[in-house]
Amino acid sequence: KFPSCPPSRIAVDEMDFTGLNSNPVVFDTSANVRKALSLEEEDDEVIDEVDTMEIFDLIRDIKDPEHEDLTLEALNVLRLSNVTCDNAKNRIHVFFTPTVPHCSASTLIGLSIRVKLLRSLPARFKIDVAITPGAHMQEAQVNKQLADKERVAAALENGSLIDVVHKCLQDGNRIGADAPPISSAA
Repeated sequence: KFPSCPPSRIAVDEMDFTGLNSNPVVFDTSANVRKALSLEEEDDEVIDEVDTMEIFDLIRDIKDPEHEDLTLEALNVLRLSNVTCDNAKNRIHVFFTPTVPHCSASTLIGLSIRVKLLRSLPARFKIDVAITPGAHMQEAQVNKQLADKERVAAALENGSLIDVVHKCLQDGNRIGADAPPISSAA
């Protein structure tokens, strides 16, 4: 059971996820791929708006705190269909679905998603991260913590907690990952 205190008060030592979902289902993620543009197709003069696929690309490779070798996309915690982007209203909304309805890492997963988007997107966006309705036993409590700016700010000041978030975010940026490496012509 995840403590009901703010994320900033949760000691990393208390975050033992071992055995909660020891054999998760891993999903095929190959269908969620954006067609790569050739250099000729890219136009630096055109301002591209942020779109849903770009948001998904930013967060899809976040690691699961319990299964550090698996991404949230591979576990079906994140789905492209649960991400919305409204440039006109400057709003991003992400629903995530924990692998089990009693997942004790739900607040940490939501915090990781929020941190990744806050660090990657322009400040004009309002970012909402919430559990998919009906997917968690403590959905209301977790969503309340994730929506509370003061609790999120306090969590980001907790060195132990932010270390766990950083571990989840490590190596998690697919944008440009499929592009060929830039060779240095000397």
